[in-house]
Amino acid sequence: MQLNSLKPADGSKKARRRVGRGIGSGLGKTAGRGHKGQKSRAGGYHKVGFEGGQMPLQRRLPKRGFKSASLKYNAEITLGELQLLAADEVDLVTLKAAGLIPQIAKVVKVIKTGELSKKVTLKGIGATAGAKAAIEAAGGTLA
Repeated sequence: MQLNSLKPADGSKKARRRVGRGIGSGLGKTAGRGHKGQKSRAGGYHKVGFEGGQMPLQRRLPKRGFKSASLKYNAEITLGELQLLAADEVDLVTLKAAGLIPQIAKVVKVIKTGELSKKVTLKGIGATAGAKAAIEAAGGTLA
């Protein structure tokens, strides 16, 4: 094999479409644009969602809902995950190191899902009422 004998694989290169080059090309006259109308003209098109002057769908529908920008900084952890964690004293750093919460998280709350039987001390971490009761029943504390 020589550099001068290299060529692309068969069918990998396709000639570009040359429009408006006569009847014989199959794309003469209107050049695949159909007849008349905004889309047939040079430079004629419209913005996304435009419906020809009719009130667009995104404006006809009512505004609904709100998504807080601060949600990405919040995280949850379950009692079951706390049970599997090796550390007795748990804070944001230990949870991030264990991979239980994302690195970006700033606020963490324990929710009552699963069982907790070991004593755990939480520092700088919130808990729901049920989770708090379960942690204190197991002999743990919330600081």
